[in-house]
Amino acid sequence: MRDFHLPGRSPVFASNGMCATSHPLGARAAIDTLARGGNAMDAAIAGAVLLGICEPQMTGIGGDCFVLWSEPGKPVQALNGSGRAPASLDAAMLRDAGETKVPLTSAHAATVPGAIDAFCHLSDTVGKIGLDAVLAPAIHYAETGVPVSPRVAFDWANDAAVLQGSARKHYLLDGKAPETGQVFRAPGQAEVLRRIAKDGRNAFYEGEIAQDMIDALTALGGQHTADDFAAVRCTSEEPIAGPYKNIEVVEHPPNGQGATAILMLNMLSQFDIAGMDPFGAERVHIEAEVAKLAYDARNRFIADADYMTRTDHMLSMDTAKALAALIDPAKAMESPTALSEAVHKDTIYITVVDGDGMSVSLIYSIFHGFGSGIASDKFGILLQNRGAGFTLEEGHPNELKGGKRPMHTIIPGMIRENGRITMPFGVMGGAYQPNGHARFASNLTDFGMDPQTAIDAPRAFSDNGTLKVERGYSDAVRDKLASMGHRVEIPDTAIGGAQAIRIHDSGVLEGASDARKDGCALGY
Repeated sequence: MRDFHLPGRSPVFASNGMCATSHPLGARAAIDTLARGGNAMDAAIAGAVLLGICEPQMTGIGGDCFVLWSEPGKPVQALNGSGRAPASLDAAMLRDAGETKVPLTSAHAATVPGAIDAFCHLSDTVGKIGLDAVLAPAIHYAETGVPVSPRVAFDWANDAAVLQGSARKHYLLDGKAPETGQVFRAPGQAEVLRRIAKDGRNAFYEGEIAQDMIDALTALGGQHTADDFAAVRCTSEEPIAGPYKNIEVVEHPPNGQGATAILMLNMLSQFDIAGMDPFGAERVHIEAEVAKLAYDARNRFIADADYMTRTDHMLSMDTAKALAALIDPAKAMESPTALSEAVHKDTIYITVVDGDGMSVSLIYSIFHGFGSGIASDKFGILLQNRGAGFTLEEGHPNELKGGKRPMHTIIPGMIRENGRITMPFGVMGGAYQPNGHARFASNLTDFGMDPQTAIDAPRAFSDNGTLKVERGYSDAVRDKLASMGHRVEIPDTAIGGAQAIRIHDSGVLEGASDARKDGCALGY
């Protein structure tokens, strides 16, 4: 139990339904959806789409999603809502133009958005109340506006420089990033969502709306065509999972990086983490070294599932043992070469559990802050830059090719105990996410933290040669880490965010939400 003399958050308890996400309006929309007869999938989609209006720098209908969901007595299911590179684009074209990485704010970085197809599919096949009811909250707020919250204003100001062309018209107020409390409206997106509510996914991927996106991209040299948009289809996947102590962590398979989290947990299990100070330098050091090796494996192997052949290798305990043996408990190793994805921190995560026991873990993103910075002219649809997750290295499994999905950073998670899903959870923060999943699972099992305490605990992340250590750690910890050879830095922005819902044996739901974001857990 937390010390009530000190600032902090208590877990939220309810029995009929629960949502945890990064903005209060998103949580409220999800709970309202449950209260009017929707299930957890309806509620998660309703909240997620609204978050694209509440946090447009993080996500939106021009982005991608991944979803895990569970129903009592049934296996966990996974849906891949990530889009593909346009069919005529190829890494060789960019190499010939002198590029070594996919330029972050170019049309070549914009893969075709996959989230709307996934949301429509899930609404039709899993939801209960219909797409028109599910999209109603987002349509309302896109039309009437959302007051900008403090963390969103902070990120908006930091990321606004990437906005270009029509995006500046749609996402700046009088040419400036909005300040806390100013109202942001997106009437063009409201119209898009109304058409999707009426006519389904074809309203987005064909006709005027699709052409608006295509025109914005081709004007900047993009290879996107109407056929690329019409061809978008989400795919059902088989989840992957790995044990850690008395729990099992369930992840979405590649092209997401969930296998990296499982590899990290397998490596951490080779050390006595529970015998360390949870907030001490020794634990931070081991976790950082584990992350360096696991992310190096990620960078070598993870790609579109149709091109990846090493998933079993990454999930193997033998691999984890061999890598863990390379770690010096007292000295930092050099960081491996970074992938071409570039540093980023942006996404939204939402989890919902309903009164019938369905749980949903959904993550939805446009990749970097404001994605590519390119928005369609008429409707203001901001387009992701997920194509920057490709490499241009010839022969690499994650090499950019037409019709291919890039390696993705966003990963929904679930915890399973004795065959039962007991906690949908997710950790935001771009590349940090596998590290965040491993840290969260370790906090729960090694140190007996409740979900809210596990989320609140300070974080560190070895990121491209720099060990970023939040201010929640003491200066003594930072000094010790520096003496071990780490290049230590306090990051300007808190590391990621997280949400979780524990499903107790009694059926009571316990929600937890990260104070690093503006959101909350809300139940009824």
